[in-house]
Amino acid sequence: MKLYKPKFWDRRGHISFFSILLLPLSLIPIIKNYYENSKIKKNFYDLKTICVGNVYIGGTGKTPLVSNLASHFRKKFRTFIIKKNYVTHLDEKRFLEAKHKVIFEKTRELSITKAENERAEMLIFDDGLQEKRINYDLKIVCFNSVKLDGNGLMIPAGPLRERLDSLKKYDVALINGDLNKDSKNFINKIKKINPGIEIFTGKYVPKNYSKLKKKKFIIFSGIGNPHTFSDTLKSLKIKFNEHIKFPDHYDYKESDLQQLKDLAKSKNCELLTTEKDYLRIRKSFRKRINFLQVELSVNQEKKFYKYLNEKL
Repeated sequence: MKLYKPKFWDRRGHISFFSILLLPLSLIPIIKNYYENSKIKKNFYDLKTICVGNVYIGGTGKTPLVSNLASHFRKKFRTFIIKKNYVTHLDEKRFLEAKHKVIFEKTRELSITKAENERAEMLIFDDGLQEKRINYDLKIVCFNSVKLDGNGLMIPAGPLRERLDSLKKYDVALINGDLNKDSKNFINKIKKINPGIEIFTGKYVPKNYSKLKKKKFIIFSGIGNPHTFSDTLKSLKIKFNEHIKFPDHYDYKESDLQQLKDLAKSKNCELLTTEKDYLRIRKSFRKRINFLQVELSVNQEKKFYKYLNEKL
């Protein structure tokens, strides 16, 4: 069954009828977060720890940022990425494993033990800001510049995993994508919640687009914010007829891919998807499917890493 993110989650400044109906259920994550906050945090004095996560569920650029951080810090430290073992997140695991040392266990504490046995010096956590038992040295929260905090409500009435006042506990906020009036106002909102937080911006930088420019595509994706993929292609002037959208972390079946290939053939097009989607497809089904490779670039990168080094 395909489960899509509800559209009413992203209606900024508007609380829908469905959100109102679901508001009582939003008390469940609030109570859970309150309980988790009461737990004693563990320090790992022999390891440097950075956690990259989000408040808005999905599509904020945390995994590309984790890759960026790992590439930077492995020059100085024996660095491992920690990712909790979610079966639905195998695409992110494969994406990271292609470039870095990744530990993928059922709990983050098990991963830390394994990393200690591997003589790790630095751990970068892909997700885990809501893991209250670990006292991270640095906490980075990511937002998409278009979606921001959605309708501002917690799951299931909205897209938030915890309330925005949780930003008081975080060191850095990274806003990914082009800034507009809403995102600039949101930055001011973050500063009011946490005057001490450092705010940076980032953008997705395409790597293999030149060979794609002479072709015409049907594009497909199963990511948190699919508009980032189509907007990037438009900015690169890569032609596509249609964008087929699947749920985030979608597990593609052979029948899905055959339908996509048949559609592309009927339109005299080729297929194009994201790198994360491509890695989610079984190798035997990848034939005649192109992917766009992108990396996350942090604006004012020297200032960004200078701040992180000072905090560590």
